[in-house]
Parts: sequence; structure tokens; C-alpha cells
Amino acid sequence: MTPADLAGLVEVADPRVSPDGRLVAYVVITVDLEANDYRGAIWVASVMGEFPPRQLSETGVRDSRPRWAPDGTRLAFVRRQEIGCTLAVWPWGDETDDPQPLLEWPEEIEDLVWAPDGRRLIFTARERDEERYAPEKDKDRPPRRIDRLAYRLDSVGWIIDRPRHVLAVVTEGPDAGQVSSLTSGPYEDTGLAVSPDGRWVAFSGARTATWDTDLSTNIYRVPVAGGVEPEQLTSGVTTHGSPSWSPDGSTIAFVWGDRHSMSRHGQIGVINLSGGGASEQLLTTDLDLHCAPYLAQARDPVWEGRSLLFQVDEAGNVSVYRVGLDGQPPQPVVSGDRQITGFDAAGGTLAFVASEPTRLSEVFAVVDGDERRLTDHGAGFSRAHALSPPERFTAVSSDGTEVEAWLMRPRGFEEGRRYPTLLNIHGGPFSQYGNRFFDEFQVQAGAGYTVLYCNPRGSSGYSERFARGIRGPKAVEDPGTGWGGADYEDLMAVLDVAVTNFDFIDRDRLGVLGGSYGGYMTSWLIGHTNRFKAACSERACNNLFTFAHTSDIGSFFPAGYIGSSHLDDPEEFLRQSPVTYFRDMRTPLLILHSESDLRCPVEQAEDLYVRLKMTGRDVEFVRFPGESHELSRAGSPRHRMQRLELIIDWFDRLL
Repeated sequence: MTPADLAGLVEVADPRVSPDGRLVAYVVITVDLEANDYRGAIWVASVMGEFPPRQLSETGVRDSRPRWAPDGTRLAFVRRQEIGCTLAVWPWGDETDDPQPLLEWPEEIEDLVWAPDGRRLIFTARERDEERYAPEKDKDRPPRRIDRLAYRLDSVGWIIDRPRHVLAVVTEGPDAGQVSSLTSGPYEDTGLAVSPDGRWVAFSGARTATWDTDLSTNIYRVPVAGGVEPEQLTSGVTTHGSPSWSPDGSTIAFVWGDRHSMSRHGQIGVINLSGGGASEQLLTTDLDLHCAPYLAQARDPVWEGRSLLFQVDEAGNVSVYRVGLDGQPPQPVVSGDRQITGFDAAGGTLAFVASEPTRLSEVFAVVDGDERRLTDHGAGFSRAHALSPPERFTAVSSDGTEVEAWLMRPRGFEEGRRYPTLLNIHGGPFSQYGNRFFDEFQVQAGAGYTVLYCNPRGSSGYSERFARGIRGPKAVEDPGTGWGGADYEDLMAVLDVAVTNFDFIDRDRLGVLGGSYGGYMTSWLIGHTNRFKAACSERACNNLFTFAHTSDIGSFFPAGYIGSSHLDDPEEFLRQSPVTYFRDMRTPLLILHSESDLRCPVEQAEDLYVRLKMTGRDVEFVRFPGESHELSRAGSPRHRMQRLELIIDWFDRLL
């Protein structure tokens, strides 16, 4: 695989099962290189193979979020336009029927659910001040007043004057297309579930005067008819998101988290609405695994009778588990050496999308315990490319902790030859590498490199103690080594084992690279060892002190690990910052950064670049205009290709 082969990738996402369990609607995402954009098409597959998968969307559009009506006769979806999007409905059953548009919205429509009677669609979207956004040029717009910490968001932009609310649109009759706002105010509402009787909408949000500094979210409910303030159902300082209403209406499931004390496992919880009050309970604490995978696009829990289905990060895999309300421990339903990036269940059918290291994502279904693959969208790509499979191994860190790792051999591998090797470090840090197709690894192997990757301390997929091992040494709760401590030791242990056990690795031609927290660790590594001959630090947080007041999450994210704020302990923030050790950096460094990155703002790259350039180090700095923190995953296709070309060229020159 080469960087240019990104144009041929096919991604399958967001499976949704029809109410009778016979059909699965899903999205196929492809690259339109000429337009430098992505296309999304709605497809439908038959669970029992009654017909081959067929495309509903026309060519050249970007459709997403297929949602079956409760009676299965209609399929709602969102079509992205040049500005905003269209919410439309397909009548199901007659292939000649065209989708019927319901409304145009100037912002993205995010969460989308049907009311049980099929007469309304409930959705979340941003409601913006049109007086501000109508002028085409910034110089013609009024000034922006900011009075809270949460005022912008990476890949979204300004949110201070674009709050996200819960809305409803009528789907049929003379009032079809009529929109009503169920929530209002300066709050960020997300996640939707409608009660089985159709009276209530549950959602997640924080609706207090200090919501942007409380770091908590709760589950609320509001009548579908609107007209009243939302009722709060949960309490506390933690987060409650992704509500899901039980079929009998007595219980609301949710995903629990804690942003005050990084990193806690996400948990699946329930709110019991019977008995005149609302009591909450967490169901998955005994599992000791993360039940809200980030990179796998975890969705709301799905009810199956009195049980819940949910995704779990599990030692490099993402599995689907089931937990009941009867107190029994969670059990795996669909697992294996793969990552499940979406799922749904209805009518006795469980459908899911899964990817493996040498196989692109496809749709699968489980009926009566029998698993079958329903699609083959990525088969042509896999046949056309020699993809490298991973080899799993483990390393023991300096304190005896076992670390899981993988290696991919380079394209055209020959025994007796020695190869340059790239150590990859994932972002997060609370995420994981593992058993899924990853374009970057395949491009590196295709360019002739041995590819190393692992899950050091701080990663998800293992115990909570493992994840919390890099909390700050001054933290009151569960103090650890801080960033650059146990994680550094784990990475070096993996490198040592790989060099020792795989004699085809050329120990004199080692490179290291990573993005976000992986970029942080790349910068940190070259300030603490000279073992690498070249490095690439991408979208990194290099100065945690300045990061704390320039990042969209800076007010809480580093403090959640360090255990105090940058205002109270600036010295500790600087001690854990790679820029503090710039004079010890001797490894040639390529810095990549997006100019519109709000998660790790571009000043983080500028800070390190200027220090290294002023001290005569070998450093290059490449800036991508118009891209956010998500460049490597969701940036424009041409920029993504150019990024991979730059990385391969850099290591080719130095290794």
C-alpha cells in the first residue's frame, strides 16, 4: 500500500437493523479524489441473503445516519450539502420512490431518532445566530462576546453562539417539515432516546450556570410536545451520556464517565424510573474494562429484552458484550481478534461492522447464534494489495508490568536482510492500538519498514489500574509516574524486546512517530534517549502549561492527569512538558501540525520548532491549512495523502 492508495479505501459504518430483523441499512464511505472530499451512500443488505446488498443513495452525494421508522416502512437519513444538510425520508419497498426531503438545516444534524408513532423525528443540531453567520466575511460580522471556558471545539469551531439543542420535526400530514425546539439556552445537549409511549425525550447535557466548569453531565427528559423545562434524572459530578430507553419504559440506560480524575473506565449504567423517583446503578464495574471505546465510535447501549448490548475495549480488540439487570456479570457476545466499530440489534438480529488488520470493515449479522458476513465492499482493495499481518508479542517493563505489542514485517520481506523500523505511538493516551485495518501501518510496511506498535501504560483495553498508571505523582487519588514515566519505560521495553527477538530489525536505523499524545511521547522520547535516528511528532501537546489555556479541553484535560491545575502548580506542568528538555533533543525531527487544530493548537508545534531551530537542531516544520486535529483520520483526502508522503520521505532520507 502507498499513500496514493488512500483513494481506493472503502469504509463501512453505522449499521441499523430493521424492526423485523430482516434488513440492515448502513453507510459506505468512499473517496472522491477529484473533488478532494468523501462520499457516503446508504446501502441495504438482506440478513438472510434474499437479495445482494443494494445502494439506495445516488452517486456523488454524502448521505449518513440511516434510521428505520418503527414500522419499517420508511428510512430516514441525512444528506450533507455544501452548507448545512437535508433531513429526508425514503419510503421503503418501492425502489422507484425518491427520498422525500423534510427540512434543510444550516448546521450538521447529529443524533437522530424516530418517535414511536412515526409522526416525528427527534434530532440534535446547532442553532446559530443567523445575524452573525449570514455575512460571508468576518470583517462584516459583529464582535463575539465570550463569557465561559467552553466556547469552541475542535473540528466544530465556535460553539459560544451555536449551542446544540434537541429539536423535533413533523414527518407526515399538512405540518410535515415543521420544526420545534424542545430545549433552549446556552447549553450543549446531545444523545437522544424516546420513551416507548412517545411522551418523553431523554438526552444528555449540563444545564447549570457553571456547566462549563463543573465537568459533569446528566440525563434529562423533556416532553415530546415541548413547552417545559427539562427534568434532571441523574445527579453528581460525573458524566452521564448516550441515553437508551428500555422497551417497557421503566429504565433508561446510559454511559458513565469521570472527567475529573483521568482515566476512569467508561461504565454502563441504568436509571430506574419506577417507584416515583429515579435511582441509578452501574452494571459493569466488575468487568474492569473500558465500556465506551473512543476510536471504535461507541454508540448508546442497545436493549435486548431486559439486557443491554455495548462495546468494550479489550486488549487490542473491540467486542460486544451483554449485561442484564439481574446482577449477573457481563458476558461477551461477539469477540475475536478484530475491532467492532458499530452495531445494532432488532427483531432477533444483531448486526455489526468489524475490521481486521488485513481486512477492511464489513457488515456481519448474528441470527440464532449463527454469524454470517453480509457484505464484501473491501474485498477488491484487499486482493489488489499485499497487506502485512501483525505478529503479537509481549514485553516486560522495568517494574515487571507486561505490555502487549505487535510487529508487521515490511513488504517483500526476505530472511537474512535487516530493515529500518518505525515505532508508532498512539494518541489518547486513553485509547488503544490493535486488531483493525490501519492505513498508516500498511503504508509504512509497504514502504519497506518494519512496523512496531504497542499499548503502554495509560492505554485503554486493560485494567483501570493500568490506565491510571501515568497519573501525576502529586495526584491525591491514585498517584502514578506522570506522563513520560511508566509509559516511557513500557515503550523502551517493547523496543528492546523487538530488537532482541527479531534479528531482521536494524538497531542502527530506528525511527519513532506518533500523533496527539503519541506526538507528545515522540517529543518526550527524543529528549530522553538518542536511540532513534529520526522522529516525527504530529499534532502534539509539547508544552502542557500553555496547552492548559489554549486547547479546547485544556481547562480540565491535563489537570485530570496531573491532579492540580496549571494555575496552582505550573512547575509540574512544565516538568512533564517535552519542551523543557529541548536542549537534550539531538534526533532529527519532523513536526507536522494542522493550522485549525483546536485540540492541540498550532502554537504547540511553534513552541518546539522555534526552540530547536534557535539551537541549531535538525528540524523541519510542515503546516496543513484548513485542517483540524483529525487530519490523519478525517482530513481532506489530498492532505491525508501528502501527510503520508511527507512521513515516508522523511524517514527514507534519514533511515
